Amino acid sequence: MYNILTHFPMLSFCRPVYWLGKDTLRVSAALFAENRRRLCQGLKAKDGVAPKSVVVLQGGEQKQRYCTDTDMLFRQESFFHWAFGVTEADCYGAIDVDTGKSILFVPKLPESYATWMGEIHPREYFKEKYAVDEVQYTCDVSYLILRDMKVGLVIVLCFFQRGQNTDSGSICREASFEGISQFQVNNTLLHPVIVECRLTKTDMELEVLRYTNRISSEAHKEVKSCRTDRQTYLLFQHYCYSHGGMRHTSYTCICGTGNNGSVLHYGHAGAPNDKTIDDGDMCLFDMGGEYYCYSSDITCSFPANGKFTPDQKAIYEAVLKSSRAVMAAIKPEVKWTEMHRLADQVHLEELVKIGILHGSVEDMLKVHMGSVFMPHGLGHLLGIDVHDVGGYPEGIERVNEPGLKSLRMGRLVQERMVLTVEPGIYFINHLLDQALANPAQSCFINNEVLTRFRGFGGVRIEDDIAVTASGMELLTCVPRTVEEIEDFMADQNICFLM
Repeated sequence: MYNILTHFPMLSFCRPVYWLGKDTLRVSAALFAENRRRLCQGLKAKDGVAPKSVVVLQGGEQKQRYCTDTDMLFRQESFFHWAFGVTEADCYGAIDVDTGKSILFVPKLPESYATWMGEIHPREYFKEKYAVDEVQYTCDVSYLILRDMKVGLVIVLCFFQRGQNTDSGSICREASFEGISQFQVNNTLLHPVIVECRLTKTDMELEVLRYTNRISSEAHKEVKSCRTDRQTYLLFQHYCYSHGGMRHTSYTCICGTGNNGSVLHYGHAGAPNDKTIDDGDMCLFDMGGEYYCYSSDITCSFPANGKFTPDQKAIYEAVLKSSRAVMAAIKPEVKWTEMHRLADQVHLEELVKIGILHGSVEDMLKVHMGSVFMPHGLGHLLGIDVHDVGGYPEGIERVNEPGLKSLRMGRLVQERMVLTVEPGIYFINHLLDQALANPAQSCFINNEVLTRFRGFGGVRIEDDIAVTASGMELLTCVPRTVEEIEDFMADQNICFLM
């Protein structure tokens, strides 16, 4: 059985906070206790954090579908999960920065809950389950912080606070509870500190991320005998939940085949994974399972009938070459923007060999030809969110160039970061037409050859990696070379056209 306690025997005294039975991963409450410790340590090092300061975090709320009483599937708010690992909705948490003492606040449920929703657990149940120092009810948040933590007129750090997610651009809301006006509230200190804590992963977090990758990799290999994009992502979700205990996927599954492989975020309501898979289609399946809010993000590209055509092989091997060049270069202190530029350069060199482009690659880079074929960024941080926080801290700005402006991280690579490496080459009609209308770019394009690739779709190869002291650890485990893919599909009798 895959068990985090096997790898970390010193945690055996802690009751696993999360386990879905059989071979699913046991995750100890010590993971979140360590996160709280790191947060307190980071705050103590900051100017402006007075003695007796308390962090107050608000968990996610159970929401209904529009104006109905139909519950939406709950998933915990990411910062709250990082600090407490709580799966229930409508909770708060408080952490005394000086002592590290933790209080979890849970809703005081009405008696009718026991009839409709199940057993009402006492507070001691949650204290044991989440290994916190104390559990109280949410209606008593302000009273108990004043009484037990003896805060008085000092800073209470409240989250959600006025911090911006530099990936989505959304502003985090501040925590709100009855009686908050009694406290002096600082809503700027916490966000950058907790983001820096989430940026690098502990050994325990890395173990969970290895598990999400292992199950998701197996699910990618499992999908077979499908006739539509829809069947593919449903089978993926079924495998992740039934074999890995993953109730959620990390994002909406992208199951593009044929020309839909060029739709970067295929699977949304306007393009809902509904195409029939045809002989000769190139498949691009971008899917990742999520276990206990920790994400994976994997893309596999391959021919539906199990055999690459010469054109499919040429494009696939161009992307594989760039993927391997980037992974060979990754180590601490490398500029992530330079890794993106490296992928662009390899793509352009290979497109010249194929005959789609001609001329000087150096000159192509000056007019951003790489972004015509890969308009997205090379990869992003990964953790509790699939596009994890921390890509652009204060002082680091996005490079305002095609392709690079969509790169989700501008930092130097650091040890213990978990990142995706996802180069791709796509034939997106909109971008191709723009390039052909631009004299600075059209001079490099062999339109006769390019026409052959209209409708091809795209190829993306996406792996998850953990940065080590000297390089990286590959977390994803799926067939990658042309030979490995063809042999695997033949050995497993996998053909999407059966």
